[in-house]
Amino acid sequence: MRIFVGSEHAGFTLKEQLVTHLREKGVEVDDLGSSSDEPVDYPFLAAELAARVARGHYDRGILICGTGIGMAIAAGKVPGVRAALCTDPFMAHMCREHNDANVLCLGAWITGSRLAFAIADEYLATEFAGGRHRRRVEQIAEIPQKFGGEASGG
Repeated sequence: MRIFVGSEHAGFTLKEQLVTHLREKGVEVDDLGSSSDEPVDYPFLAAELAARVARGHYDRGILICGTGIGMAIAAGKVPGVRAALCTDPFMAHMCREHNDANVLCLGAWITGSRLAFAIADEYLATEFAGGRHRRRVEQIAEIPQKFGGEASGG
């Protein structure tokens, strides 16, 4: 499995710890940055990672900011991306099993490193169940066409 990890400044330290953890487990990880805790805007960073996942260059992505909320909103704007903000391993399991989420979002201010490791491990270990859930995932992809094109960002 090849994954892409990215963060803005508030998520930098957790991202560095998570990249080390995943590489030690044998996961192929590419680090999009940021490369320090110097302030950086997250929307285009999130969209770049999400686009690479949507194009199939990576199996999945993980994004980290202070709360995870902004990353989830920005990544979810990219067609083909199902971004999920998870705060515990059960949510990570369910976002994969039922929703085929391909981008995990974490909040560094919310989630300590040990919990983040458990969430990421569960997210990467869980496969999509398919079946009745596939129809719902397909319906999610149809939302922009059925409800007025691209969603407004505010």
